[in-house]
Amino acid sequence: MAGPWRPDQMVRGVGGRAECGRRFRLPLFLLLGVAMLTATGGKAMAASWPDTPLLRMRMMAEIEALQVALLTQPSATVTLEKWCATHAMASPAHVLARQSPGADTQVPRQVRADLGVGPSVAIRHRRVALTCGTHVLSLADNWYVPSRLTDAMNDRLDHTDVPFGHVVASLRFTRRTLDSTLLWSPLPAGWEHQPVDAASVDAVSPGGIQVPDEILRNRAVLSRQDGQPFSEVVETYTGAVLDFAPPDDGHR
Repeated sequence: MAGPWRPDQMVRGVGGRAECGRRFRLPLFLLLGVAMLTATGGKAMAASWPDTPLLRMRMMAEIEALQVALLTQPSATVTLEKWCATHAMASPAHVLARQSPGADTQVPRQVRADLGVGPSVAIRHRRVALTCGTHVLSLADNWYVPSRLTDAMNDRLDHTDVPFGHVVASLRFTRRTLDSTLLWSPLPAGWEHQPVDAASVDAVSPGGIQVPDEILRNRAVLSRQDGQPFSEVVETYTGAVLDFAPPDDGHR
């Protein structure tokens, strides 16, 4: 099985655009998640957005709204459930964490440094695909310090598909974002400098807007109320977050 994402593989977004960086080696569970996304019609739904300049701008606004929500709320799980409910993507809008067995035991040095623990402190690695209904919304690696959680929390993490954010909710944790990278934009480079007239706003290109498998990646550290960090997460948000019908305002 390929290794997990490593902190030195992050690419950074500049001015709202993703820069080219190193290729990510997708572990098997990510490849399976992408397969699930395709099998459940994720791309078919995304392609239902007609390809017009107006709807590309609307799609960009949706992506930015999700990014802001993820950066300003401590729990990505709760944010995704609200997102899923707001866009009527599933009923009930309940997020589950589908675990990948056999997660790697080797912990990146940067993770230990971010969590402030030495080599003798045990760290567990949990890989999950966060799903809402048939939509695989996020693929995530999570390194956490079990000694900084309760026994009950550790047991739920080991034996259930309850998302991490729900399991540790009683800690009333805070989130510190280390990196947030926009991996894709529906708007072409230099679009803001192109002339726009009434006719071009609704001009439809064939095929619909094609959304890639990955659109956003966040890396963050979660800390308890006493300031002690207990988890580092790397979350890759998929094109399935856009699996809802575009707004129907008479411009399509």
